[in-house]
Amino acid sequence: MTNVDNNLNTVLGGLGLGEKPARQKAPDELGQSEFLELMIAQLNNQDPMKPMENGDFIAQMAQFSAVTGLTELKQSFDELAVSLQSNQALQASSLVGRTVMVPSGIGTLPQGGTLSGVVDLASSSSNLTITIQDASGQIMRRLELGPQQAGEAYFNWDGITDSGMQAQAGRYYISAETQTDAGSEALETLVSATVDSVTMGRGGQAMTLNLADGNTVDLASVRSIK
Repeated sequence: MTNVDNNLNTVLGGLGLGEKPARQKAPDELGQSEFLELMIAQLNNQDPMKPMENGDFIAQMAQFSAVTGLTELKQSFDELAVSLQSNQALQASSLVGRTVMVPSGIGTLPQGGTLSGVVDLASSSSNLTITIQDASGQIMRRLELGPQQAGEAYFNWDGITDSGMQAQAGRYYISAETQTDAGSEALETLVSATVDSVTMGRGGQAMTLNLADGNTVDLASVRSIK
């Protein structure tokens, strides 16, 4: 049966089922070498009067090839997942200490600094107003930004209240209102914050940024990074 063995190896090589580096497998797993041994044993012990049909022989090899392909595909996906996780960790390390712009109605006024943010206008506004309130709801400052074109409108608050006093450092509530031809409309505000640390996502969850002001946001919600 030497010719049968040689022909079999030639056919298997053409189908991509030739010998490959061995890998560890479970005791009850049927590997490629075991499959080939069974195939050869089947050929050696078949009834000469009723030889195995070529179609059956090719079908068995095709089935095993499909199973092998799926196994290799799963292994490739596992390796890709590890690579993506490593890339995510690299991205996370580069974000710490940087300033990000995130959707939020709460901003932090640092000691001796400014509270800054952005309003994204879908259309032009005859007047854009930013209202800043403390935790009790008291209005600390109204910033009248006047007419604005469609796009990003930036605002900064230096901590000076409408009464001319210096506000204490801390967290403040921010709201934006625009005047259009259709009337008054509330808008989403984006505030700038510094990334203090990063929490890696697990089980398919997104990476979470822990901001210096105590807030946490998903990486996907970040609009810009400085």
